[in-house]
Amino acid sequence: MLEAMTALLLAMALADLLAIEGKVEVRHISEVTLHGATTSFQSTKTVLPNGRFRFDRLPAGSYTLSVGVSGLGESRRTVVVSRGTADRRGRVQVVVKADDFNRDPSLGQKVPMRLLTLPKQARDLFSKGLKCLEKRDAACAEDHMLKAVEAAPQYAEVWNQLGTMAYHRQDYPLAAERFRKSLEADPDLYAPLVNLGGVLLNLGRPDEAWRFNVNAVLREPEDALANSQLGMTYLAQNRLDLAEKYLKEACRLDPAHFSHPQMHLAEVYYRRKNWTQAAGELEDFLRHHPDLPQADKFRAEIERLRKLPPE
Repeated sequence: MLEAMTALLLAMALADLLAIEGKVEVRHISEVTLHGATTSFQSTKTVLPNGRFRFDRLPAGSYTLSVGVSGLGESRRTVVVSRGTADRRGRVQVVVKADDFNRDPSLGQKVPMRLLTLPKQARDLFSKGLKCLEKRDAACAEDHMLKAVEAAPQYAEVWNQLGTMAYHRQDYPLAAERFRKSLEADPDLYAPLVNLGGVLLNLGRPDEAWRFNVNAVLREPEDALANSQLGMTYLAQNRLDLAEKYLKEACRLDPAHFSHPQMHLAEVYYRRKNWTQAAGELEDFLRHHPDLPQADKFRAEIERLRKLPPE
């Protein structure tokens, strides 16, 4: 009886695990990395030209899929993994086309000289930490990465990863400290720049966040995260026209983005008492996130807004 119950519980747990299955339609070898958007998880696969990839046993949630190709740059998008976005076999299908690589083709081709001079011990510890992340063992990952920066305090990529893990557990002061250390080690590194802009918003410091988010958009104008965060910064400052501009751009670049730009854009229209446009943004948000626990509340709010007279 106990064995049967254990098997049933295991089957129920596995039923909640889904997969991302996709194809990269380019005539180059590519590197596909899946990041947890709100959890500490990372997994990387090498894909042959015009090849397929698959990430299995994924809990429902939002993930960032990054595809890097030498000479083409990087394609980055949010993939929402849920029963509502998956097929009957629990697979979320993704196709990455050549036109999706809209970033600087030089990205990823230059290896900073400082990485070549880092101790092998530090690089090995970082690699071990990334393997822990693939197993969703954040404590193991952090232990290895803290040892890596102890061996090489100038290891900017590790400081950024440590900051991201602190951010995921909502320790925003520690995340900000680690992102700053990453930028001190390499002021040209983009990830800690945009990440620090985001964590400062969470700390309620939009005026300080503004500088980092503006610089992030100037550095990578096609990055949905940078545009979304700059829009949120302007929203916090009640500069609604600029907030609308950058949030709309974030929606265009990545409509399923984990920062939920439609929600913030709806707030812009709430403040303007433009109920129809606010309802439209909430509807678009639900299209990309159909399985939210509070989806019924969103639908009720949309219905309420549709009935309000125009101001």
